[in-house]
Amino acid sequence: MTNHNLFAALRSAFPANLDEVAIETGSGLLYSWRDLEHGSAMVANLLQSLGLPEGARIAVQVERSVEAMVLYLATLRAGFVFLPLNTAYQSAEIDYFIGNAEPAVVVCSSANFGWVSKIAFKAGTKNVFTLDDDRTGSLLERAAHCSDRHDVAVRQPGDMAAILYTSGTTGRSKGAMLSHGNLLSNAQVLKDYWGWKPGDVLIHALPIFHVHGLFVGIHGALINGSKMIWLSKFDPKKVIEKLPEATVFMGVPTLYVRLLAEPGLNREACRNMRLFIAGSAPLLVETFREWQERTGHTILERYGMSETAMLTSNPYQGGERRGGTVGFALPGVSLRVVDDAGQPVPTGEIGNIQVQGPNVFQGYWRMPEKTAEEFTADGYFRTGDVGKIDGDGYITIVGRSKDLIISGGYNVYPAEIEGFINDLPGVAESAVVGVPHPDFGEVGVAVVIARPGAAPDGLQIVAEMKAKLANFKVPKQCFVVTELPRNTMGKVQKNVLREQYKGLFA
Repeated sequence: MTNHNLFAALRSAFPANLDEVAIETGSGLLYSWRDLEHGSAMVANLLQSLGLPEGARIAVQVERSVEAMVLYLATLRAGFVFLPLNTAYQSAEIDYFIGNAEPAVVVCSSANFGWVSKIAFKAGTKNVFTLDDDRTGSLLERAAHCSDRHDVAVRQPGDMAAILYTSGTTGRSKGAMLSHGNLLSNAQVLKDYWGWKPGDVLIHALPIFHVHGLFVGIHGALINGSKMIWLSKFDPKKVIEKLPEATVFMGVPTLYVRLLAEPGLNREACRNMRLFIAGSAPLLVETFREWQERTGHTILERYGMSETAMLTSNPYQGGERRGGTVGFALPGVSLRVVDDAGQPVPTGEIGNIQVQGPNVFQGYWRMPEKTAEEFTADGYFRTGDVGKIDGDGYITIVGRSKDLIISGGYNVYPAEIEGFINDLPGVAESAVVGVPHPDFGEVGVAVVIARPGAAPDGLQIVAEMKAKLANFKVPKQCFVVTELPRNTMGKVQKNVLREQYKGLFA
């Protein structure tokens, strides 16, 4: 009987010599493949010793560490369901997630044990462990007494492997249920599509409570038997120092902007690099071009979601990587752009993005009505993203459907306006949101960050737009600020901006 447990596939890709280095930390600590094998076995044995029910959820809110990754592998290995939680979440949010997911085990940092354990025990969780980023905590203390031999739990492709809660910017956060088959199919497709090869080394500096760092990064390296250079946090100087030892780097756009601010970033530093990948938020075309000029490398931008892992990618080889686009649908993924009635839109026109494929999730945890609502009759997932496909087949994401501004009956797509503003002198970045208006129902408001040393004027920016854009598209006001609110993956939190400016025209 074939075992479809994702861990079994990752483990089978480990090199023959388990004493080779699998992970090197920023502080110089080395972990071998044997360490990953034995460590995950010991934690898996600990979890199985607790007498947990089938499909038990293991909720984890800890700082980034190799041991936290080992806990993830152990959860897969033991056949349980991994539930990563953003380290920024506070008590009200944790109370909701634990109440909703009803995890059998909660793992948190020692510093948070007091309040997290109180919430967990109250919700009926019987096992609460601690895990810190300095290789300490009750989880490791208990696991140290367990055997380092473990038979991988047998799982089918449809069995649940993880629940990822969406960011919850439009109401209650939803738990996306991802199966072993969802995650394995995506890892295998990306291995081929991005040309992973023997000897590749990944610099891993992303959070591991999110698709990008947890699935794309970790699965990518492990399923290729590739070493990771593991940085406890993103430090641009440290990344540049490590680039000559690596071949692959994955980052959110903010990380690329911060790397470009370092004088040490040049072609020599990137001489051994094969691939730079960006995602989780839109990459400005200007950042894309500046990176090409400074490093000689073209960033590969891709697109995915918590519910689907990766959906599209610019080509690794055999095609042009185009700035401002997310490339083509990955092999096995069917992507279409439709109008509100579900009919295909003409080439180059904006519509709703729907997808289908082996990577698409099974539904939302304990939300059957919401799940039914998000899938079409023919099985396509409504992503909630708005975009277009050009004549060459390149996909461009224009924004979220919830960000659409309907002003005086006209549809206004914020990404189009932001693109115009970002090209104006002195502007580093912009965000456009819709706020209530007594006459038009809704109007746009632009929020702009200035380039270093520049002082763009909000009134002047509005005047420039009026000269070049249809009047209904022009934001009624423009504010210049020092920074935009962002989540941990660098995405601008437009819900925060909408809340901030909602009373402007009341």
